[in-house]
Amino acid sequence: MNARPRPWRRVLLVALAVSGLALGTAAAAAPGQPPAARAARAARAPAAAATCDPKASSLRPSGAPQVTSGSFMAKIRARGVLIAGVDQSTYHFGFLNPLNGQIEGFDIDMIQAVAKAIFGDTHNRVRFKAISDAQRIRDVTSGAVDIVAHTMTITCDRLSMVDFSSVYFDAAQRVLVLKDSHVTSLAGLRGQQVCATNGSDSLDRIGAAGAVPFAVPYWTDCLVLLQQGAVAAISTDDSILDGLAAQDPWTKLVGPRLTDEPYGLAISKQHPEFVRFVNAVLQQLRTNGQWANSYAHWIGGKASAPPAQYAG
Repeated sequence: MNARPRPWRRVLLVALAVSGLALGTAAAAAPGQPPAARAARAARAPAAAATCDPKASSLRPSGAPQVTSGSFMAKIRARGVLIAGVDQSTYHFGFLNPLNGQIEGFDIDMIQAVAKAIFGDTHNRVRFKAISDAQRIRDVTSGAVDIVAHTMTITCDRLSMVDFSSVYFDAAQRVLVLKDSHVTSLAGLRGQQVCATNGSDSLDRIGAAGAVPFAVPYWTDCLVLLQQGAVAAISTDDSILDGLAAQDPWTKLVGPRLTDEPYGLAISKQHPEFVRFVNAVLQQLRTNGQWANSYAHWIGGKASAPPAQYAG
């Protein structure tokens, strides 16, 4: 029997898991997903899939980012802060750093770049609202936040409810298990409980593979359940799983890339000018080296930003 000494590695995990309380925003969702919501999504899927391309669904920028009179960006500038819905527990992308009390990550860098384009600086210019996966669309459509940066995959279903920026990161769904597990793919987990978050599109893929989806509010909840043996695996985007594995060296990623998961920044359909503005900001990040610098800092290594594609 291999012992797994773990007390030391739970320090960061616990800090990330409770950071939602510090930000005071995310309500816990009950495990599972309402059958009516799943049925409605399934009914929309065939029509949506025939009419959209998630990677080329956004609005083309009108040039360099400019805050025009009467625009949504002007209203944000007048308010004094950009309100952003973010994750607070996904290491590398959006997490509350327990050492300095700051919310940080690759997604956060994208938001700070948008804020700088609006205000000219980033000092106290963003109000971060920590939200769960299940809250992302609701908060955008209700106006509770101006924008969401939350490892959010652009899908045809979601495009019927919100607009997205151009793709700023490409991920792929895989599987995370304990290192002593003999599982090598999602297909090998048939009949076993596999964890994902409420509101994530990972749940459908888990169910389609014959595994039993186990839904929780946050990815750190999944990691705790995996450590306790309550679930056999976690399955979601490799970008998220890499962050969980970094917190627990007794885990490993297995299996092939199951899906293509293009990330976009979510924005209300009421503000197309803001979509074009954000796309102009992202294009600057692709060309001035900031995207590559952020990638190297948070994820490690060298990579090229996904090329911008637009609708039409």
